Amino acid sequence: MSDEMTLEERKTLNLIELRNYKLIKREETEEGIVFLAEAPSGKKVLLLCIPGKAVGVKYVRQVREMADAEGAELGIIIGDGRYTRSAMQEARKFNVELIPRKFPPFNIFKHTLVPKHEILIPEEREELLKKYRIKPYQLPWIRATDPAIIAIGAKPGDIVRIIRKSKTAGEAIAYRYVVG
Repeated sequence: MSDEMTLEERKTLNLIELRNYKLIKREETEEGIVFLAEAPSGKKVLLLCIPGKAVGVKYVRQVREMADAEGAELGIIIGDGRYTRSAMQEARKFNVELIPRKFPPFNIFKHTLVPKHEILIPEEREELLKKYRIKPYQLPWIRATDPAIIAIGAKPGDIVRIIRKSKTAGEAIAYRYVVG
């Protein structure tokens, strides 16, 4: 990464790497830097990197329009400024993800104290709930704003498997329910 890259652009490229997206194109526009990527599921994702501005409803609507024009199902905004309350409400309505300012510009999973996090697929989820005869909300909770949860793209209602290395057990597996 070059020195001329903004912090938001580094965060965007980090997010693309963490979620295993395949970068299709990068384009600089008046609004910011637009990235088009493909998710492992084959769905297109549009990411808008906005350095140094507060993000309002205007940007959320622009991302949705650009995503629709590119055939992308998900839009993501990575900004330096704060998100207005109305932008957050509009983002939920238009399926646009807002990455918080505090999201790190480096791969957090390379740190020794951050364990591996995985979102359970529906079959694993049902098997886990059936095995322990519980409802998802009875699992320990983890906030959707946790940097590791943002990094893997988990949403409220998902169940996450956390795999820690243990000197005594080899691997210790824990499950968490993602809450808003």
